[in-house]
Amino acid sequence: MTTAVWAAVLIGLGTVALRASVLVFAEHLADLPPRVHEVLRMIPPAALAALVTPALLRPEGQLAVFGPEALAGLAALVIAWRTRSLLATILVGLVAVIALQLLLG
Repeated sequence: MTTAVWAAVLIGLGTVALRASVLVFAEHLADLPPRVHEVLRMIPPAALAALVTPALLRPEGQLAVFGPEALAGLAALVIAWRTRSLLATILVGLVAVIALQLLLG
């Protein structure tokens, strides 16, 4: 086997082990203090923001603060903040980015 195949196998095993560890230690998660639960609830939105922000502000590798993507992201952010609806946020973001790309080029 090549090095790449071994690397893929080891990464796959690591992923399975990490996911299995959550199942093994799940009973201990109920014993965590409420403050820890609050912090854990913030991780998915923070990870999503870390993935989305570069795509909004640097869509083609250069800073575009007032580009169509950034403006659509701002519109989606306002909808997410006001409605707390994932579906509404996605729909507004998609419509806004398409409309702004057509208008601004």
